[in-house]
Amino acid sequence: MRRVAVLGATGSIGGSTLDVIARHPERFRASVLVAHRNVEALVALCVAHRPELAIVADPAMEGALARQLAAAGVSCEVASGPDAITIAAAGPLCDTVVAAIVGAAGLASTLAAARAGKRLLLANKESIVMAGPLLLAALREGGGELVPVDSEHNAIFQCLPGGRPDLDARGVRRLILTASGGPFRGRTRAELAAVTPEQACKHPNWVMGRKISVDSATLMNKGLEVIEAHHLFGAAPDRIEVVVHPQSMIHSMVEYADGSVLAQLGNPDMRTAIAHALAWPERIEAGVAPLDLAACAPLAFEQPDLETFRCLALAFAALREGGDAPAILNAANEVAVEAFLAGALPFLAIADLVEGVLAELPAQPVVDVQSLHERDAQARAAARRKLRAAC
Repeated sequence: MRRVAVLGATGSIGGSTLDVIARHPERFRASVLVAHRNVEALVALCVAHRPELAIVADPAMEGALARQLAAAGVSCEVASGPDAITIAAAGPLCDTVVAAIVGAAGLASTLAAARAGKRLLLANKESIVMAGPLLLAALREGGGELVPVDSEHNAIFQCLPGGRPDLDARGVRRLILTASGGPFRGRTRAELAAVTPEQACKHPNWVMGRKISVDSATLMNKGLEVIEAHHLFGAAPDRIEVVVHPQSMIHSMVEYADGSVLAQLGNPDMRTAIAHALAWPERIEAGVAPLDLAACAPLAFEQPDLETFRCLALAFAALREGGDAPAILNAANEVAVEAFLAGALPFLAIADLVEGVLAELPAQPVVDVQSLHERDAQARAAARRKLRAAC
């Protein structure tokens, strides 16, 4: 029986994870549930899954959580705050941690789970983008397992012998990440000048949160995935390629030296990757409909438009620069996306703001978490200063 901590339980990844867990009560138990501040949704999940511990990130909501759980007849421990999340991720109530907290807020708990030797199901790409070397060191220290949950990286994991082999020793030529192209694929810059947050959040294939939906629309999400693939699989930037595949049926591919290309296909449903990561190396039912190849639209591929969707090019540049440049990129992007969703920044200006912050803060070596948080704060301050100047 695996005891699973779901960090970000009320989000889309959390919901899909809990759906898979509920299908296999003999194999998995949701022992820890964590939400940001949506107490009502967290209480409903606790009623359904009966965890041993429920945590709300906002300490101001702890009292409401305790009262509502008591009223619902749920008996479990209650805690709040970032420290409580980090302690739970490393603690004895779980052996598996689903890291699905959005953004830089998920870094501390992800590192704690890695150091504690948990099976880490990584859905928080920002953690490895910000602190890839530190996360890999924590995994070595703890001796646990990391199985990626992002559909693209999970697909690569499935297509590589042993999940994370030495690429040269296994004859791997390149990793090919597929991108849907988002809701604005094929649009020109002129056509994107006045797009709204509601338009940007209408992904054609996936149901996701608002922040990741905007990142998909700008292709920054794919850029973050390129950086993630570099750390997860030890691939140099020039051995990682992005190809636009609008149907989202092929989730990624691995090309080998003999010309073979292995691809992982499936319906666009995150439960496939989550079920694989939970049960690996076994396979279990995920609740996902079988892929009907005869009914699929023809599979198409095209090169990404790096001039219109500049965020992908910026991510490649940050990866090549090295050091904490990816962390600067991520921090500036989080501020930019927040401003866009609030109506304070045009869609096309997201890339401009990120580029400006990268130019202002040249890369420094990644030394430790404290210095990384300091640089993250500097990048956010620089981004907000540039936002105020532009208003």
